[in-house]
Order: sequence, then structure tokens, then C-alpha cells
Amino acid sequence: MASAALSHPASAAGVTPEELVARARAMIPALKARAARCVSERDVPTETIREFHEAGFFRILQPRRWGGYEMNPNVFFDVQKALAEGCMSTGWMFGVVGCHPYELALFHDEAQQEVWGKDTSTLASSSYQPVGKVTHVEGGFRLSGRWGFSTGSVHCDWVLLGAMVPPKEEDQGPEMRTFLLPRSDYAIDRDAWHVFGLQGTGSHDVIVDDVFVPDYRTHRAMDGFLCTNPGQSENDAPLFTLPWAQVFVRSVSTAAFGGARAAVNAAIEIMQSRVSTNTGKVAKADPILHAAIAKAHAQILEMETTLRITFDELMGYATRGETIPMEKRALFAYNSSTVVRRLADLADEMMQLLGGRAIYMTSPIIQPWLDLHAGRAHVANDPNNRSSDLIAAMLGEAPANNFL
Repeated sequence: MASAALSHPASAAGVTPEELVARARAMIPALKARAARCVSERDVPTETIREFHEAGFFRILQPRRWGGYEMNPNVFFDVQKALAEGCMSTGWMFGVVGCHPYELALFHDEAQQEVWGKDTSTLASSSYQPVGKVTHVEGGFRLSGRWGFSTGSVHCDWVLLGAMVPPKEEDQGPEMRTFLLPRSDYAIDRDAWHVFGLQGTGSHDVIVDDVFVPDYRTHRAMDGFLCTNPGQSENDAPLFTLPWAQVFVRSVSTAAFGGARAAVNAAIEIMQSRVSTNTGKVAKADPILHAAIAKAHAQILEMETTLRITFDELMGYATRGETIPMEKRALFAYNSSTVVRRLADLADEMMQLLGGRAIYMTSPIIQPWLDLHAGRAHVANDPNNRSSDLIAAMLGEAPANNFL
């Protein structure tokens, strides 16, 4: 059954949400066939990136004035889930790189002109770790540092980097900003990304050596929190009034739905043919295994429903021009933070019941299982980082975290 998010009218470019999701689902076999190569090369294949461009996937959250579709984020996440079912690394990369057109739309128009003025298909990677060294200079800042986890960086011509800006006055505190840099201003270390899961995301290190970044190519975290972004002057659709964090946190949890669905499919495949050589028991008659698979299937659908409702609610507030209650924002961020851990636990339950065949690297469940556990490591996927904000909001107090 199509989701409510897929009932929106066609975009100005003539493509519908239903067509985009159908294109993503049609790619699943090809992504599965490329998955081993994606993992071994530690990057999404270039032909996959080309096909995503041709399918229009990177334009789902991009402003219409830059050739984008400005669709409900549920369309973006439905596409991401499908891609991740074929290859979770690929789905993760799409989620991160594909949500950046949304943040770029929040920057000053001069920055948008530099990125998309000549080519509206230009992509940006990111690393929001606040590890950069920042110095105030006339007209902007000088930036240096080394950032890890820049997903999809080799496929991008720009990068978004997090850093704390030191105060100019003694009575002020530091300010978190995102710095936008062109490819000529940074180097990529492709030999740093050696991990046990999500290997194919190409989340390489980015190195910056004392470069100038003009003020207009920075985005204040507080503007994203308050929804007072400079880019909203030109990109004035309700979509771009959402809190930036609500879009981003789901981009790093939603690929897990596809990975978990792939794990369920793999468990069923193994179950249907497995007979224990030691006990002679037939797996497809094992009620405990049935329970684990049924639980995973049902809870995946439950969490997907929560995701869909979340963005239908957020877009409802945005369309009506209403302020989103802080308790809602804290709850939605908390919900997102629990997804990957819950799905990894469900995959664990199935793995424990599939016997020795499941532990081989050739097993269809092993890569999704590894990917789900790797996805738990992202800071946004740790509910312990979100629980205090939710409790504060429930008590009517201000949250300590402004990435909500």
C-alpha cells in the first residue's frame, strides 16, 4: 500500500513520488550485485552515482529554483530505504549526501550560487565533528583540521565541515557553525576508512590546511535550530522551514530499515533450506526462529510507520506556518536515535538461530548484520544522547542540545 507521503502531486519537473520510489526499488537487484564490490573498494561505484543522478534521487530535497523537486521528506526516506535494501552502504551514502541539498538551501544565496550556479547536480559531502581550528579574519574565517567520516566524499565537489567558532568578546561563548569548502580547498585521505561494516560508504578523512572561508559560506547551528536560516529568503517553501536537525538525524538512521529488511529476507532464505547436520532439525519448522523473523518484520513496519507520521506531522506544522513544539522535536530526535540499535538487536536474534551457515562471509545475512552494528556508532544513533533532552521537554524546560 502506498504511503500518504506518496500521494503528493507531481513536481515541476514532472516526476512523481511514486515514480521515484519505483525507480529505487527497480535498482535493488543491481545494488545487490554490486554490493561486494562496493564493500571491497570502500566506495559506492561511480555507475551507481551516475544512475542516482539520472533517476533524480539527489534532487528530492533540493530547491525548485535549482532544479530540485522540493518533496515531502518521506519520499526521500522511502527511496533511501529501498536503496539500502539492495546495499546498506549505498543507502547510507545516499541518505547523507542526498540530504545535503536541504542544508545548502539554508545557506546564504551567494553560497548556493557558487555550488549550483554552473551545475545544479553538484554534490557535497560532510563531517560535522566540531574538530576544526577557526580563526577570525576580515570577511570570514581561516579553517584548519582533519575530519573523519566524510561519507561519499570522493563523489563530491564540496564539503560541509563542523567547527566551533571562538568568541570575539570575553563574555560570549563559542558558536557551532558548518563551513562550506570547494574541492580545491581540501584533501581526501582514502586510506583511513577501514571498518567492519558500512565499508562501502566511502567515509574518508578530509584534511584542510589553513584556508579562507568567507562568512557567507558558513551556517550557524543556532539558525538551523531556530529555523531562521538566511537561505529561507529565496527558498521560501514550507519544506525549508523545518529544523535542519530533524532531516539530518533521520538520514543516518533510515538506511538501517533497508539493511534490516535485507537481513529478514536473508533469514527467510536460509531458513527455507537449512537442515542441521548435527541434530537433523529443519529450520523452517523451528517456531523460535519463526518468532524472531516475525518480530523483526513487525517491528520494522512499526518503526517505519513512526518515521512516516513524524514527517507528516512536521510538514503539517510547516505548511500551516506554526511553530513545532519542542517536546515534539525532542521526541522525534529520540525516536530516530533508537532505530539502528533496535534493528541491530532484531538482526542479532535472527543470527543466533541460523546456525553455522550464517557466519560465513558468503552468507546473505552477514553484511547487513555487520552494517547494522556499524551504524550504531554514529553519535545521532545513540539514544543516551537524546534522553535528557526529551525529559527536559516533557518538563517544560529548555533542552541542553540545540541539534533538535
